[in-house]
Amino acid sequence: MSAKRIAAANTLSTGLGHRRPRTQSPKHLAFIRTLPCLISGRTDGVEAAHIRYGNPCCGKRATGMGEKPSDMFVVPLHHDLHRTGPDAQHQGNERKFWEKHNIDPCFVALALWAFSGDSETAEIIIRETRRRAVRV
Repeated sequence: MSAKRIAAANTLSTGLGHRRPRTQSPKHLAFIRTLPCLISGRTDGVEAAHIRYGNPCCGKRATGMGEKPSDMFVVPLHHDLHRTGPDAQHQGNERKFWEKHNIDPCFVALALWAFSGDSETAEIIIRETRRRAVRV
């Protein structure tokens, strides 16, 4: 699936004033949980972490209160980095969390979505993202 088609699946609106329904994929979420953590590389306690903030360059709109993001925009994170630690993704400003780690999670999520089910390619995506984040 091309990046253009992936981004179009979750655009800001339908053009009629209605939001597109969120993409749900329990199979993709289960796949994400089998991958190493995007930040630490740990393989235990990995959760599917949804990205809540918007990124129009990826066709990702911001998610409102009480609304769950599309399963298309999810990355693997260890439990402590996802929601329990003091600097966890959901403990403060999510955009600053990702900036601190030098990672654009929306682009990573789209790449993982495009290769969902392909563990070898997904692990390369994660490894290269981690390598570049450390190097920057």
